[in-house]
Amino acid sequence: MDDLLDVIEQEEKHYRKLIGLSTDKKNAIIKGDIRTLEDITNEEQDVTSILKNLETKRSGVLADMADVLGQDAETLTVRKMIDLLEKQPNEQKKLSDLCDRLRHTLDEMSAVNEQNRVLLEQALEMVNFDLTLFKSLRQAPETANYDKNAYNTGELLGSSGFDAKQ
Repeated sequence: MDDLLDVIEQEEKHYRKLIGLSTDKKNAIIKGDIRTLEDITNEEQDVTSILKNLETKRSGVLADMADVLGQDAETLTVRKMIDLLEKQPNEQKKLSDLCDRLRHTLDEMSAVNEQNRVLLEQALEMVNFDLTLFKSLRQAPETANYDKNAYNTGELLGSSGFDAKQ
């Protein structure tokens, strides 16, 4: 039981760290600081790797607990474990409180990630707008020249906006 509590506490701690990194990421997105964004992303990958290992460890602890309790390891979840601890109210309360805290942390992280997603979409839209504007500034309009079959030749005016040879 102590192993399960310890693993869940560590998971909650690392998700809190991810929330901090995501908040820093939000500020970097707003400032357009690509270098900082890259550094934060690398740190997030490290924390995510740790979380993946903790998830594997939690699954192993639950499988061990399922064997001891005579439960199916595939279907035993932390919530089900809380229900099974009805005769041990202290452990049940600890596990329940810890799970609620983790759930709250995950909800908070989800909200911050949603904000970052919206900010990134807006930043991409702005970049696309800037690229389109830049392309249109460098493109000259087509001339109204036609060939002998009355088709537009599609010739472009020169790239400079002023012709000094007139």
